[in-house]
Amino acid sequence: MKRRTFSQLSLCALGGTLISCSAAKKNPITPNSNASDKSLKIWWQEGFYPEEIDTLKRIIEDWKVQSQVDVDLRVIPQKDILAALDRALTQGTDDIPDIFYSGSADLTTIPRLAWNGGLVDVSDVIQPIENYYTPNVLEGVNYQNKIAANRSYYAVPLMQSAIHIHYWEDLLINAVGERRVTIPKDWQSFWDFWQNVHSTLQANQGSDIYSVGMPMSLSLDTYNNFEQFLEAHNIEVLDESGNFAITASNREAFVNAIEDYASFFKDGTVPPDAVNWDNTGNNVSLLSRKSLMTVNHTLSAPGSQRSDSDTYYEKLATVEWPSKPDGSPMRYVIEIKQAVILSQSTQPEAAKDFLAFLAQPQNLSAYTKGAQGRYLPVMPELFEDPFWKDPQDTHISVAVEQLQNTRPAYQVVNPAYGEVAGQNVWGQIMNKIALGELDSNAAADEAIQTIQQIFSDWQ
Repeated sequence: MKRRTFSQLSLCALGGTLISCSAAKKNPITPNSNASDKSLKIWWQEGFYPEEIDTLKRIIEDWKVQSQVDVDLRVIPQKDILAALDRALTQGTDDIPDIFYSGSADLTTIPRLAWNGGLVDVSDVIQPIENYYTPNVLEGVNYQNKIAANRSYYAVPLMQSAIHIHYWEDLLINAVGERRVTIPKDWQSFWDFWQNVHSTLQANQGSDIYSVGMPMSLSLDTYNNFEQFLEAHNIEVLDESGNFAITASNREAFVNAIEDYASFFKDGTVPPDAVNWDNTGNNVSLLSRKSLMTVNHTLSAPGSQRSDSDTYYEKLATVEWPSKPDGSPMRYVIEIKQAVILSQSTQPEAAKDFLAFLAQPQNLSAYTKGAQGRYLPVMPELFEDPFWKDPQDTHISVAVEQLQNTRPAYQVVNPAYGEVAGQNVWGQIMNKIALGELDSNAAADEAIQTIQQIFSDWQ
């Protein structure tokens, strides 16, 4: 796949947070009881910050004044929203949203829906503002549709993210005697560094802290993190035509990537409970200072500490990924967070009008800031807002630098890969390795067989 660049960006500031523990206790769907049959139905994932939904509601109210269309907004917890949509679509009820947004749908649900003709083509929403986006962002919402026999825009980009590495600078200095400037830049030395400080860390801080917070569970974090390891090892799981590309010629490299990722847990430098982490587990481990460092696909860990300037600016740090094992610069897998219109929408034109309104730079800027910068903007001009500019903020400067060299998620190339994420093939094999059920070779065989079956069934 072609190298993409994110140009004309300045240093900027970003935040985020962990999902609220109380979210799981709430009613999975909270409808507007005053909604009418002619209301525009919007299903939206619950924000990690209350300000995210508050901002969305303000944008909705502004649009209602302009459009004179009522809105039924349903705010659904992250853990429930994809299942809620699946139930609505499979049961064939009238309770199907016009507009849908979930933070993980781009990896699993959206490619499948687009392929099966389940989404409305939103090209007429994007084309008037196409120049505001960068090519890699637009590529991330350009999906195949077997019914229409075309590839087109079937989602509207809202935010984006890459995979980040966070650590405790104060622990590194005080407990280990190292600091940021001593962290190596090449692949093997970089990871050896974190594994080698483990014994010193435990000697000074106790046996309940670990140097590496790498998930080995069925969480989506395991899937995302290993995708970046595959990229580091230059393993093309799919070729440019979307065909499964792991064969005898690159199987050894695939096994090496698996062994590389699993080595942290096997060496005892990862918390044992990493086999059970959910999608917040690595963040919780880091923020409770049970892990010295972790890898995460948003800036939610440092972002959750924005109100504590000392912790955000001085104690927590975000560091660049090392170069690839072959010495070449790292290329990053980006995720594009996106909203879609269901093909069963009863108000597709109103839905398009709202998404066009939301995607106006001033509204998208407000929403991204309302989400406290957990993700990065998808329009370069939005980085010029003072919210994003802070020369002392290394979390942001590192995150923005990562956008200079990216590739889209494989789901855009072939929608069948959404099922690889849906079944969490990488989480499955890593979990089995951690539990002693597979070695790296057997894990490679299982993953290859599973993905081949997924692609075969897809055809």
